[in-house]
Amino acid sequence: MAAARRLELVVVRHGVTRWNLERRYQGQRDIPLLLPDAVPDMERLREHLAGTEFDAIHCSDLARCRQTLAHVQPGRDASALFDPRLRELDFGDYEGHTWDELKDDPHYRAWIDSAGMQAPPGGESSDALWGRLSAWLEGVLAQAGDRQRVLAVSHGGVIRELRRRLEAVDFWEGVVGQAQGRHFTFIHQEGGWRCSASSAVPVQGDAN
Repeated sequence: MAAARRLELVVVRHGVTRWNLERRYQGQRDIPLLLPDAVPDMERLREHLAGTEFDAIHCSDLARCRQTLAHVQPGRDASALFDPRLRELDFGDYEGHTWDELKDDPHYRAWIDSAGMQAPPGGESSDALWGRLSAWLEGVLAQAGDRQRVLAVSHGGVIRELRRRLEAVDFWEGVVGQAQGRHFTFIHQEGGWRCSASSAVPVQGDAN
């Protein structure tokens, strides 16, 4: 019996920005990393990934992800695929604002209470986010060989949505820190691809 095809997909979040520290919704605003503050977390991630050879690298086309990729996989950005489908959720009118600024807005409260199912004004819902993410993921899986390793540099909301869909994690429980992410293992069997395992990146001990 032939061995099942296997794909190892590592999806990591970009390093810290000033808006992260100010707790502002960034969404699809092209906010750069806050340097040198972002370096320690990215260096831990770089060390964790150092022993892994990736067959393909995908990256959000926003600057904070491009900068993170250049740090954690130096020299690989020239061959990376920069894909707008890996951008953060579009927060619409809430981008640039903080929770304190929005907390008394009833539309904002309704969006929070919906756990992302409702789109923010001028933005996109979690279903819309999953629409573009699932199209990207299907493309990655379609190109996978017998055993392949793929790295993707993206955003917190993207990883949270992947965890919700692939791990059945609650919307509010799927958050990962800056320059952290998830390692998903996909197996192809007769019924198609399925996610068989997921773990933290870096691993628990590496993040101390």
